[in-house]
Amino acid sequence: MTDANAVDALDLPPRGRMARWLSLGFGLVIALLVFVLATADESGDVGASPLIGRAAPAIEGETTTGETFALSQQRGQWVVVNFFQTSCIPCVREHPELVAFSEAHRDRGDAVVVSVAFSDSRRNVENFFAEYGGNWPVLAANTGQHAVRYGVAAVPETFLVSPKGVVTSKFIGGITAADLEAEITRLAPGMV
Repeated sequence: MTDANAVDALDLPPRGRMARWLSLGFGLVIALLVFVLATADESGDVGASPLIGRAAPAIEGETTTGETFALSQQRGQWVVVNFFQTSCIPCVREHPELVAFSEAHRDRGDAVVVSVAFSDSRRNVENFFAEYGGNWPVLAANTGQHAVRYGVAAVPETFLVSPKGVVTSKFIGGITAADLEAEITRLAPGMV
């Protein structure tokens, strides 16, 4: 039996049909992956971090409004450190929650939000805040060092820092104002 006869004996479909079947199978796998990711729960899951229980790594820099921000100068209040990117859909979805949280605590002065852009341009960040609101310090330049110090792998990631300057929690994925309020209420008696 020749090689050509051996292939015919296996009754394999012609190459064109096989390529179509492989493409269809690959397309179905991709469609399933997109569906799973699109319908995944984006609420902030509390994540593990070696930073929890330790002094928060320094965050210092110029904000988009030209002011200087230093995390160390925020002692005495809770600090929500939010790493985000303007093209990140969960970041866009969580932003109104951060606005609501910030506004609820502005008059009390017991909590502040700081946003740290992750691999984004200052112009994109300024446009994002102009469109979606938010009146808190935003760092948009030279922020890679902060992401490394906090071990940020993907955005959004949010860290809660106690009034004593200790990282108490890490949230992976979109955060809600209710998530933040619940965590502060849980931790407040000891004020970590």
